[in-house]
Amino acid sequence: MTKVVAPEGDFTVTVVDLGPAADAAAAVSAATALVPSLAGLTIEETVRPAATDGWDERTTSYFEVPPAQNRFALAAAYRRGDRWVVLIADGSQATLGKRGAALGTMSASLRPAGFVKEDFSGKKANPLTPERIEALKSFVRSGMDQLKVPGVGMALIEGGKVVWEGGLGLRDPRGKAPVDAHTRFMIASNTKGMATLLLSTLADEGKLQWDQPVTALYPSFRLGSDAVTRSVLVKHLVCACTGLPRKDVEWIIAGRATTPAADTFRQLAATQPTSGFGEVFQYNNLMASAAGYLGGHLAYPKLELGAAFDRAMRERIFAPLGMKDTTFDFAIATKGNYAAPTQVGLDDQVEVFDQTFNSHVIPYRPAGGAWSSAHDVAQYVMLELNKGITPSGKRLVSAENLLARRAHNVRDGEDSWYGMGLSTRRRYGLDFVYHGGSMAGYKSNWYALPDSGVGLVLLTNSEDGNPLIEPALRKLVELLYDGRDEAAARLAAAGRNVASGRHTLRDKLTLGRAAFDALGLAPRYRNAELGDVSFSTGAKGEAMVTFGELSGPVAVQRNPDGTASLVGTGGHVFGFDVLVGKDDQGKRTLTLRDPQHVYIYTEG
Repeated sequence: MTKVVAPEGDFTVTVVDLGPAADAAAAVSAATALVPSLAGLTIEETVRPAATDGWDERTTSYFEVPPAQNRFALAAAYRRGDRWVVLIADGSQATLGKRGAALGTMSASLRPAGFVKEDFSGKKANPLTPERIEALKSFVRSGMDQLKVPGVGMALIEGGKVVWEGGLGLRDPRGKAPVDAHTRFMIASNTKGMATLLLSTLADEGKLQWDQPVTALYPSFRLGSDAVTRSVLVKHLVCACTGLPRKDVEWIIAGRATTPAADTFRQLAATQPTSGFGEVFQYNNLMASAAGYLGGHLAYPKLELGAAFDRAMRERIFAPLGMKDTTFDFAIATKGNYAAPTQVGLDDQVEVFDQTFNSHVIPYRPAGGAWSSAHDVAQYVMLELNKGITPSGKRLVSAENLLARRAHNVRDGEDSWYGMGLSTRRRYGLDFVYHGGSMAGYKSNWYALPDSGVGLVLLTNSEDGNPLIEPALRKLVELLYDGRDEAAARLAAAGRNVASGRHTLRDKLTLGRAAFDALGLAPRYRNAELGDVSFSTGAKGEAMVTFGELSGPVAVQRNPDGTASLVGTGGHVFGFDVLVGKDDQGKRTLTLRDPQHVYIYTEG
């Protein structure tokens, strides 16, 4: 048995080389019996990832933990032949929030002795013939069916040109309009790489240096203490390496589309890193937002921050690349040829919701507010593959400053690093440059494979789009290099596990107004940072909750310690989870958590 303890002392990973066991459940039971901290916990859900990397079978079991403990516990079982290995993770959610990349690296690198990784280094890629393109499209269609994804925008690049672009499925499941190459999707955090490209052009012009203090360019910038502020260089704004925790709850709930762009800097001034520079990967949208606004300010210092950024991106990035579908303007983006956001509800039906949730990113749009199409994102990916030369043959940015964005600033997985607004990965003996995007009802990724000059763009209009994307990339690798046939199994496992998670949540909830009324909640609660929470009755008599501008139905969840939580079951609040309680003065409270922050609403 091997045990690794996080520096904070409150999170432990234990690996048990167990040997033979009757099955996965028996292996998990035997291994967890060796970890006293798990005594008394029960397994809430077990999922079965695809058996890859030399394993014959894999399961991951999640333990049910009272929410007040802010704790995470799982047991992942791996079988090769008749031998089982079990990895157990148990500890503080806050520490997991800081060191999740390290846990992911440990679990991803656990392989049976003697396993030989696929290695396509030096191998010439197969051409993307019409037959291979059709095979990938067929694979994506299969994934759409399994995951209930209504529409996908897709593009494939090879040899410096787009060899296929178009759409699969529907823009909106309520209609018949098909997705095409120019259908707009919200591309969310894929905006980051484009915004750092703006910084690269400014570096070429001598208007900034990557190692320059941010305060030398924008004197009012603040991050926590004076000492931390002085340490922040331009590259730190987009490296996910400053130790700044994710802090999205405030802008998601308290934000408004009309909030000024300067709010990014207000929030950063009140935020302190929770780990050292370069120590761990911690993704923070506010820092990326600040980077984009800094670029806009340097390009057009007399304009308001948001207007300056929009103009700089339009004139310096989108127009030179011919990205005519791409915009930050929600009013333009959501008219005509655009894909509606969807999610699969607890009843397994696809539902469409409005853009209120997504509009809250507008004030922080350099981090994730762009709308684009498969055609347009492909133009950007070709620039990445061509090291700064546009598809029309003109140099937009120097290779030096484009490639600076791929520096290995901090490890975010096994053989994977975050640079500046994008990630790089070494897998199968190949290099990948990529990023993903996630907003409500939209999941997307782009990939550039420099070894073969191939690129892939996948844009989806579904909250469950992500489980389709990595298997599709794997399928592309199989087609290019005659790789092992694993993509289909990965996709099937993803489909099963997404449905299992939805059904597990549904089984934990008590639907109906009676259970809600029995909680004796106050009609209104307030938090100084996030604003009000209130309750109402929906058209079908269901209990509804409203967080600021976000609303939807809720159900009651009974927790293992006897407490109760309210869980959003649809609309803008799907998956929101607040703990019902009282404070020391007996006032009724609702507690909302993310891994490193706690927000308490009090009645009144």
